[in-house]
Amino acid sequence: MRKGNGPYDRLEEVPNSAGTARPELKAPEHACDSHIHIIDARFPPAKPSAQTMQGGTAEDYRLLQCRIGTVRAIVVQPKHYGTDNRCTLDAVVRLGPTNTRGIAVVNAGVSDEDLRRLDAGGIRGIRFSVWNPADAVTTIDMIEPLSKRVHDLGWHVQLFMSGDQIAENAAMLDRIVSPIVIDHMGRMSPDLGPKHPAFEVICRLVDKGRTWVKLSGAYLNTVFGPPAYADASVIARAFSAAAPERVVWGSDWPHTTEKTKPDDALLFDLLAEWIPDENARRRALVDNPAELYGFTSVHR
Repeated sequence: MRKGNGPYDRLEEVPNSAGTARPELKAPEHACDSHIHIIDARFPPAKPSAQTMQGGTAEDYRLLQCRIGTVRAIVVQPKHYGTDNRCTLDAVVRLGPTNTRGIAVVNAGVSDEDLRRLDAGGIRGIRFSVWNPADAVTTIDMIEPLSKRVHDLGWHVQLFMSGDQIAENAAMLDRIVSPIVIDHMGRMSPDLGPKHPAFEVICRLVDKGRTWVKLSGAYLNTVFGPPAYADASVIARAFSAAAPERVVWGSDWPHTTEKTKPDDALLFDLLAEWIPDENARRRALVDNPAELYGFTSVHR
């Protein structure tokens, strides 16, 4: 049985999350969950036929913060809302603008006025979830021109691309002027892991000093699955070792891709294996997100 961090090691059940025990790993002060989605029935979906996920509100997410010990959060616009970012902006307010930032989804038709409005609402980047073209809201050819438009705002582009897409578009990614954030460890084939050509592309971008990698979505990078997610862990350790100053961690709650919800305490505890050094782990949870998302600096 998981021991947790103290005598009160079991909490109220968190919607869309298995288990109730606390992680064994204690989150440092100001720890940030750098990848969550908020889905709230108060906001209509982009497609009227879409069903709203239950238990995905900002208030539901607060239960997860209480369970794993994170304080800061990055709300990433889900496909459920297309380019209507009202729910994400609302979540930044509900979770507290001091400790929360947002990542929007926009297309080529977005106006400069809209971008300024999003910036004032705590948005710090735009996401391109293009790994599955069948349900993508944006396209790969939008990435470069939109990166130029958001660069002056100090934003980054967040890319959820497959490893194959990253390798195929390496030349374009080299030209991106804004900072880049790679979602879910580059979504490389688990059988190849760091041997996939995308790993070299990502590391080259990281070496330029403007690219970050999210250690998230272990269940998206695995064949073996829980509890160890052994193949995904190989990828996570490789990125953590290659660039400890350019990795951040995210839960990916409420795990919209998963019918069987993972144990978020277990996902958090994977960090102890992925980043064994406590100082480096603090960097991934506190200092790196503070730099990337513009939180108040925390001295090491």
